[in-house]
Amino acid sequence: MDKNRRQAIGGLIDSRWRVAMDEFSLANGIECAKVEVRINHLREGEPIMDFTAYGVDTAKNVFQVYSVEQATGEILNKQIKRAKFLEYFVNKPPCLIGMEACGGSQHWARALQAMGHMIKMMPGKTVKAFVSGNKNDAADARAIWLALQQPGVRAVAVKSEMQQAVLSLHRMRQQLVKFRTMQSNGLRGLLGEYGEVMPIGRTALNRGMKDALARLAERLPALLIDTLREQWDMLSKLDQQILQIEQRLLEWMRQDQACKVIAKIPGVGLLTATAAVATMGDAKTFKSGREFAAWLGLVPAQSGTGGKVRLLGISKRGDTYLRTLLTHGARSVLTHTKDPGKWLQDIGKRRPLNVVVVALANKMARMIWALLAHGREYDGMHVSVRPA
Repeated sequence: MDKNRRQAIGGLIDSRWRVAMDEFSLANGIECAKVEVRINHLREGEPIMDFTAYGVDTAKNVFQVYSVEQATGEILNKQIKRAKFLEYFVNKPPCLIGMEACGGSQHWARALQAMGHMIKMMPGKTVKAFVSGNKNDAADARAIWLALQQPGVRAVAVKSEMQQAVLSLHRMRQQLVKFRTMQSNGLRGLLGEYGEVMPIGRTALNRGMKDALARLAERLPALLIDTLREQWDMLSKLDQQILQIEQRLLEWMRQDQACKVIAKIPGVGLLTATAAVATMGDAKTFKSGREFAAWLGLVPAQSGTGGKVRLLGISKRGDTYLRTLLTHGARSVLTHTKDPGKWLQDIGKRRPLNVVVVALANKMARMIWALLAHGREYDGMHVSVRPA
């Protein structure tokens, strides 16, 4: 194909695909449509390829598949059992498959990619906007098919099994920390019922627990004292489990080059480095560091109309866990750094502390993206220059 024609097509289809809706009609109570869906690769020297689009609503046992035949306009909206799902796509030519980013979707996306299909996973909140009428599996699959063809809908990166394994370790550690906090607070509440009030902090609890149990043993039954002691010992077991997970994460970080690179950034430690690499997937899926920071919710939300836009607090979109780690890391830098640098000093004079913390977390997210996307090493004296 000549270059002029290729550029002309590129101006029409925007974001590499075009959806041309011709007509909708109702025949015998069945909705029929004549639709042409094309995914056009416009790289120089590559042929134009047509891909059929499928919307898949995944579930535990029964999947719903929605598509429109390009040649005849026939609508496909059928249920497929879990065991037959991969068999349905194994002999089909390469096609574009859209799914919601939910439980099990990463597994199915990897399996379909291995067959040569193009996968686009989308957040459920985005797909919900395309549901019309009552909510059911058929309506959800059609909504996914519609959202799949919108150029403004952002895709969720398909993660490798190793990246998902690292995130699983983070989730289990997060759950154990939550259990430990609940256990500690539960012990404080029970002891408070008998007049034993502990100071704030885990260290104070460990220091005063032994004496408190000894005093309570003089006036309370032994069965309660033994149970309280067992619950106190459970805290040490939770500490050991959390430590073992952190050691496994440390072993993986020592083997992964990307983790070692971004761990040199001040405020990025073991948890932040491993979580960032596993959550981001391929850094080049983001156009810029600002897009990555916006994806994490570290940019102001906007509200406006009539040309007047008001900036609100941070949007808090995206991954809450990674955003929390970056925020805590930024706060640690502000608390312990001896040389904050001119940028932090200047912004600290103009803004409150919490605003400075979020601004530094935003900057850390941008640095993480820059190092991973461009394959560079961290340089504290680096000065960013906007390209001409």
